[in-house]
Amino acid sequence: MRILHAIHDFLPRHQAGSEVYAFDLCRELTARHHVTVLCAEYDPSRRHGHVTWRVHQGIPVVEIVNNWVCASFEETYRSPLVSDRIAEILRAVQPDIIHIHNLLNLSFDLPSVARGRGVPVVATLHDYALVCPAGGQRIHRAEQHLCRVIDTERCARCFKESPFYTQISFGRLAALTRAPGLMRRAAVAMSRWFPRLTGQVVRAARHAPLLAVTRRDIDDRLAAARRVLDEVDLFVAPSRAIAADFQQLGIAASKIRISDYGFAPLLRNSPSAGPKDPPDNRDRPWGHGEAPGPLRLGYVGTLVWHKGVHVLLDAIRSLPAAGYEVKIFGDPDVFPEYTAELRARAAGLPVTFMGAFDRGRVADVYAQIDVLVVPSLWLENSPLVIHEAYMAGVPVVGARIGGIPDLIDEGRTGLLYDPASPTDLAAALRGLLEDPERVRAFARTAPSIKSIAHDAQEWEAVYADALRRRAGDGRVA
Repeated sequence: MRILHAIHDFLPRHQAGSEVYAFDLCRELTARHHVTVLCAEYDPSRRHGHVTWRVHQGIPVVEIVNNWVCASFEETYRSPLVSDRIAEILRAVQPDIIHIHNLLNLSFDLPSVARGRGVPVVATLHDYALVCPAGGQRIHRAEQHLCRVIDTERCARCFKESPFYTQISFGRLAALTRAPGLMRRAAVAMSRWFPRLTGQVVRAARHAPLLAVTRRDIDDRLAAARRVLDEVDLFVAPSRAIAADFQQLGIAASKIRISDYGFAPLLRNSPSAGPKDPPDNRDRPWGHGEAPGPLRLGYVGTLVWHKGVHVLLDAIRSLPAAGYEVKIFGDPDVFPEYTAELRARAAGLPVTFMGAFDRGRVADVYAQIDVLVVPSLWLENSPLVIHEAYMAGVPVVGARIGGIPDLIDEGRTGLLYDPASPTDLAAALRGLLEDPERVRAFARTAPSIKSIAHDAQEWEAVYADALRRRAGDGRVA
């Protein structure tokens, strides 16, 4: 089969959970099929709409530059230029089936363009980007509000405070200037060498009255999203939580299958381990019967507000400093203002910012911690880091929100806590400090994780089903 995977951005620049999963799945499928990735990239140094054909570790990637140059709010989710580029790419790739991971930065028109060519479309529900214009987390950061119910008036306020509104502002300013190329290059250089000044410019651009966004605009976007839900043949939800939410948003239960992510083996990349040696945390003090040293708590992921790293830092203040240490793994340059806030909160605490890490040494990351903390504030789907921790024999303490409770068997493989309460998280961590045997017991009962090979086989069956039904003029049921 010729399979086209569509995602909002991709490796190597972007390495969040959905990008990593899409890459692993594509790499597994490439052994038997022709696989291409369609993605977008925000890059002021390149022309809006520019298309680059590249290869990432053997996988063909078609990248559309989307600098959010928009004449209206509608163009943020269905830009005529981006839609035209997508149509051209479909004509070139000639896919038999399209697998959507995320339409953010691409276009809501993709499923209808595919339908016009008779190509079936399936999708993974990674997050809420279809119905949340501010990025898919359903969090209003400025008001610290979790949007369990979509309030389109709030959405209009939230979008104007999001990074996307800033991107629109820069895009429109670049379109108005007589030297857009110079402005794009200056924006890139400024963001690299003067991050504080860039932050000031970003805040100014965010409040510039360049694009009106009203409740009616959000209502129209939701209506367009529901058309996408109708046009996709089948959705796969990695968690029961996100499946239930999208059923409430209008997807028929018969169009959603619940199947968790598959994972590639974790390989160690340290000089002391062979390239095929699996990680083994049981030889560490907290994973075996020796007298433990400080409990090594870890956070692994993007350093962004809705991931709740600040909640972890607030929680550990009440713990005995000699009894623990915290290692934070994540790129500090993705959201530098938030990272600066975290560093300020961590002052005087036994906290180390470990920085970004290569995916080739993920096992080495988990080998440096005894417990993974997942302090998310948004409706997480099925966090990849929890699966990775279990594969490495590391127990998990996670927020009781979204799909996280489905992954943690409380009291057996880890602990849950109230996501809004640093005090509740501190109590959970204090209990582990006082009972090392409990940490060891959690590590021994880590559940098995579905392999990416098995996951790819499941997807092949989904693709084949969709192709058969489309050939018979039927929809996937």
